[in-house]
Amino acid sequence: MSTRPGEIPPDERFGHRYETEGPDGRRVIDLTPADPHRDYFFYPAVIDSLHIRPAPLDPALPPETQQVPVEVLVKGSFPDGCYQLDRLTQERIEHFVNVTLRMRRPRGATCLMVVRPYRFYFRLEGLYEVGHYRLTLNGTPYPFSIQAPVDEPR
Repeated sequence: MSTRPGEIPPDERFGHRYETEGPDGRRVIDLTPADPHRDYFFYPAVIDSLHIRPAPLDPALPPETQQVPVEVLVKGSFPDGCYQLDRLTQERIEHFVNVTLRMRRPRGATCLMVVRPYRFYFRLEGLYEVGHYRLTLNGTPYPFSIQAPVDEPR
């Protein structure tokens, strides 16, 4: 999928979501509750790539007065047909955000051995002002920043 010069690609754009499946063949999934009558194995979710997507700042307002939400697009894959996303936890200390995303697999299940690529969207808790941040997802750091709008030359 191509974009025009100056246009933000869909996966980098705040608020853009594919409903069921992206053009890369990854199905959009959500967290699902576990069956309370089953036993599970729990693992860190497999992450192939991550897109951190801050909302744009309003160019009409001073950047230092604004705070914006940030959403994240995780692209990953399940190693077989039984895995599901289980839980997401977040902790923020100033400019550092620690996120854990885990998946589960039923104990004793016989599963189709097929890799299942997925897309998972979530919002970081709180609002973010202009500055540099570090999101750590399942132990891997991903730096990001909220940047003030650049004035266009006149």
